[in-house]
Amino acid sequence: MSDSDAPRKDLSDAAKRALAEAAERRAKAAAEAKPLPPEIGGRAGPEPTRYGDWEKKGLISDF
Repeated sequence: MSDSDAPRKDLSDAAKRALAEAAERRAKAAAEAKPLPPEIGGRAGPEPTRYGDWEKKGLISDF
């Protein structure tokens, strides 16, 4: 039985308000988000720290 099959508890009015406010804040933040400017002189290709390690030319170093 997965979590989605479990019976759901009724939420209190305060919990419902909190969830609605959080959704509103997320929507507002997404609408106001500005794309990052392009990096000048940066590396081409994927972000070298995308896995928590530094990768360059196939060599990995943890930090």
